Amino acid sequence: MADFASPAQMWAARDALRVQGASVSLLTDGARLSVEPTGGHVAGADGGAGRPADADVLELRADAATTAVLRLAVPLGDAAGYWHPGAGWDRHLVADWANPWRTVGLVDSAPLGCLYDTAGRALLAFASDRIAATTRVRFGVGEESARFGVWLSMDLAAGETCRIRVQAPGRPWAEAVREVTGGLPDAAPLPVPDAARAPAYSTWYSMHRELTAAGVEAEAVLAAEMGCGVLLLDDGWQLHADGPGYSGSGAWTPDPAKFPDFAAHVRTVQGLDLRYVAWIAPLLVGERTPAYEELARVAPHEVTRLGCRVLDPRRPAARRFAVDSCVDLVRRYGLDGLKIDFLDFAMAYAAEEYAAEELAGGDHAAEVHAVEVHAVEVHKVEVHGADRPTAEESAADENVRTGRDDGTGAGRGASTDAGTGVATAAGPDTGGGTGTGTGTGTGTGKDTCRGVTAEAPADLAVADVADVGLGIRLLLTELRERLRELRGDELLIELRQPYTGPGMRRFGNMFRAADCPADATANRVRTLDTGVLAGSAAVHSDMLMWDPAAPAEAAARQLHSALFSAPQISVALAGQSAEHRAMTAFWLGVRRTYADVLGRGEIRAGRPDQLHQTVTAALGRRAVIACYAEHHLVPLQLAEFTEVALVNSTAGPRVVLDIEDPGVERPGVAGMAGVAGMAGVAGGSGRDIDAPGVAGPGVRVRLDVFDACGRPAASGPRTLGPGLTPIAVPPSGLCVIRPVAPEQSPR
Repeated sequence: MADFASPAQMWAARDALRVQGASVSLLTDGARLSVEPTGGHVAGADGGAGRPADADVLELRADAATTAVLRLAVPLGDAAGYWHPGAGWDRHLVADWANPWRTVGLVDSAPLGCLYDTAGRALLAFASDRIAATTRVRFGVGEESARFGVWLSMDLAAGETCRIRVQAPGRPWAEAVREVTGGLPDAAPLPVPDAARAPAYSTWYSMHRELTAAGVEAEAVLAAEMGCGVLLLDDGWQLHADGPGYSGSGAWTPDPAKFPDFAAHVRTVQGLDLRYVAWIAPLLVGERTPAYEELARVAPHEVTRLGCRVLDPRRPAARRFAVDSCVDLVRRYGLDGLKIDFLDFAMAYAAEEYAAEELAGGDHAAEVHAVEVHAVEVHKVEVHGADRPTAEESAADENVRTGRDDGTGAGRGASTDAGTGVATAAGPDTGGGTGTGTGTGTGTGKDTCRGVTAEAPADLAVADVADVGLGIRLLLTELRERLRELRGDELLIELRQPYTGPGMRRFGNMFRAADCPADATANRVRTLDTGVLAGSAAVHSDMLMWDPAAPAEAAARQLHSALFSAPQISVALAGQSAEHRAMTAFWLGVRRTYADVLGRGEIRAGRPDQLHQTVTAALGRRAVIACYAEHHLVPLQLAEFTEVALVNSTAGPRVVLDIEDPGVERPGVAGMAGVAGMAGVAGGSGRDIDAPGVAGPGVRVRLDVFDACGRPAASGPRTLGPGLTPIAVPPSGLCVIRPVAPEQSPR
């Protein structure tokens, strides 16, 4: 791809198209640029004409094989920051010369972004439909031109096209991003079962690799009692997991010392009404497993510090091993889904040193357009042809689902897969069955690598696609279809940042924030970032942990960081103090009470560079508002709502509301379903909190205030607004505001 290292090259004068306030120029030859009208209106819900369209689509078409470089530029105006999926903490304006090219693709960020002003409104919002194949991106401020530029560089074959949607300026930045990515063409997203949106319990921070069946089951009982719906078994369950780094990855057989009968253990946890999801890193093969040497041809990239290789997803043999590993794990042990980790390691194959190993010959454009068709055909051959499960395997799968074990091998380390060479690693795992415990594949591959061995056909080790993103899409397409045959619409797949872009909606339904142990600010920012692009998928926090000796108020702020997502609890529940248990139960109860608002409501989060100091979720006449910064005004239009849950996620004793246009009419009273039952409180109790408030018209309300553990702190009537109105809310506490009808208001 073209480098365009200097600002002079990047800002070279070229013919430009004017698109939604942006100047768009093609900086290289060999391609044509045009604007495709989106039509006069966006269709309404009833199929009729809706609101006027406010986006345009650029079409870039290659006349010959070329590296095309495109520039989008706008005047700086009142620009305050630039957001993109991989922004992390860098949300400020950066100089063009200080910001290097970065490669994005299906498993690392996405080719989209938004420049916004000091009011948080979009100045430039765009998204490319190249969401699988890799793109190089650069952006920054032009010092000489006082413009902000975004550069996209991509390899295109003759006849290949790339479409870039550009949103009209003026909308709130998050709304603009949702709109511009919602217009990307893509297949239907993976269905999202209710369990995907439920709070989850993860073993990672609470147990790390020190896992046992008994320990996990004991925590599962407590997690279920607190209202969790999913148990996520993280790294450490597999053989060789206790070695350095990921040197044991690739065998994917339960450690019999930790889980003597893994299938029975899974059934025990599922019997608590918890879905069971297990961790796997399907692209990693560790040096302590046979796969490390046997798959070296299709995993040339070594990560020495972690003791493993990374499978190259452009190669069919690598994809087969990864997919078979995942499917075999779910089928053998009756899992409800998988937590798929380290897919972003595949981006190593987008680096220059692997460029010579790209697809030799052929038509790259045809490759791009044929990827999904190829994946479907592979799936048909693998599942419905040579890879059709034997009668014995079908019986074993049924045993896993029903809890029976008739000796077919369900729940043990050994199994056969007729015709494919899909033989798992020899496993000493001795479940209730009477199988042999030896990996005995009956197909062409004769050892532990599921048919991907030195005896496999040579062409399986050669890349059949040039782009790593397209290889990953082939892998995930086959994996999705094969797992859905086992679990249907109830399948759970967790993916984590940075591979949570719009292209991954087809392959996952639980999008998790990247690891940020005990960092409440990072968890809040990352879950909100993820939610902007998640579509219908459930957004999950990083696993929540806290110091067991910390005050309950401090621990509660970890839960507050995940308020607008599904929290993943990852503390040892059995070791928590009574205070911490009460706090956890209270905030999970708050989340249940407002589940519809938090899960389906409109989220307003402020400017990205200000790290979302106040976040509001609103649905109908109900709202949840979380204040994450002391001495920060919280705007509120009381006339819009009949119920507001105000969370003070600070160490301060109050929240200051800025009551806007309260009016004199009093809205009707809405039911407070669920809150009255929190911590055993009926209608609230404690000292009365009537106060004169600000002189002038206002809204008469009832306030019910709780501390961080759900104990009632105050309750009573109050007149709020207009203007600045302080409300006493304990640190990490909750205040529920409900307007009082005129006939209930004292005269």
